[in-house]
Amino acid sequence: MKPLEGLLVLDFSQFLAGPWAAMRLADLGARVVKVERAGVGDLSRQLLLSNLRVDGDSTVFHSMNRNKLSYAANLKDERDVDKVKQLIAQADVLIENFRPGTMTRLGLDYEQAKAINPRLVYASVTGYGTEGPWKDRPGQDLLIQALSGMAWLNGDADDPPTPFGLAAADMFASAHLAQGILAALVRRGVTGAGGQVEVSLLESALDFQFEVLTTHLNDGGRLPQRSAVHNAHAYLAAPYGIYPTRDGYLALAMGAVPTLAWLIECPELAAYDNPADWFDRRDEIKTKLAAHLKTRPTAAWLALLEPADYWCADVFTIERLLAHEGFQALDMIQEVVRPGGTPLRTTRCPIRIDGSPLVSDKWAPRLGEDNERLDREYALRAQAPT
Repeated sequence: MKPLEGLLVLDFSQFLAGPWAAMRLADLGARVVKVERAGVGDLSRQLLLSNLRVDGDSTVFHSMNRNKLSYAANLKDERDVDKVKQLIAQADVLIENFRPGTMTRLGLDYEQAKAINPRLVYASVTGYGTEGPWKDRPGQDLLIQALSGMAWLNGDADDPPTPFGLAAADMFASAHLAQGILAALVRRGVTGAGGQVEVSLLESALDFQFEVLTTHLNDGGRLPQRSAVHNAHAYLAAPYGIYPTRDGYLALAMGAVPTLAWLIECPELAAYDNPADWFDRRDEIKTKLAAHLKTRPTAAWLALLEPADYWCADVFTIERLLAHEGFQALDMIQEVVRPGGTPLRTTRCPIRIDGSPLVSDKWAPRLGEDNERLDREYALRAQAPT
């Protein structure tokens, strides 16, 4: 039995931050009903990566909406709203990520949902919170990375602001949303009452930078300074970074510079025996280290460093990662397929419960695929229009 079996989650959200959290709850056993706009659905159905679709929908949609049911509803139609409210009355969790005020206009905000179902955990994702001058701005990942300062942490000192190659703000907000939902469900188990969970992309992006912001707030307000040579963390000393070798790249994490000098036979580095210099003179150290590492292939350096337990790693492409036995041992890939559709290979939930991975072969639903089934199972009846 999965931990959340028996719970009903209504997922009104679209794109990434809300749907990913809802999918994680589905992975953990909850029954997730994706409430989508009739005729249109979640806009991520058409949000393409590399122009790739599977069975009519984008791989973006498939990757975040597996293991769900789809209920198509026109939330401007009184009869459909009646049915949705009947679902809310029977649900445990509701997730939405509209701009502030949208659910109020639809008559489905927290206070109105709470009146229908006091045990409901009502979870919202916004871009910037519900107050302040940014509250009505579009909450999109790249824009959040730009405003939060995240983009200034990547690249070398002379590089322009560089965004992450992933939707980092969305992913962290989604994880925080799932954490908040689970905490509220635990509290409900004690008190019997539901509650409201709120996260924003901006707050999650700020929390993601807790190390950097805490340092900045306590070191006299000095700004983080990216290394000019193979920067990987603005506040960490040499040798921290990724370096080119004769045939590839080598990642080096924290470690004593004189130890590294001895292991890789680089006498130029041996003189840096004062740990304070490893930060204050890091670009000088890293420049000499980079020149030395280019003289041999990656495997040769790993053969010297790994037996000594010096923290290092090869730098894989996705192709090399997928082919490696270390990746294969994790068994992270699962296959889902719609009836009559094309099989889709995707990642599984990274959580294991009682020693077993959480996998599911349930597909991402077609728009409105489950309307009749859900109307029947939850006895949903539309009232006559007034």
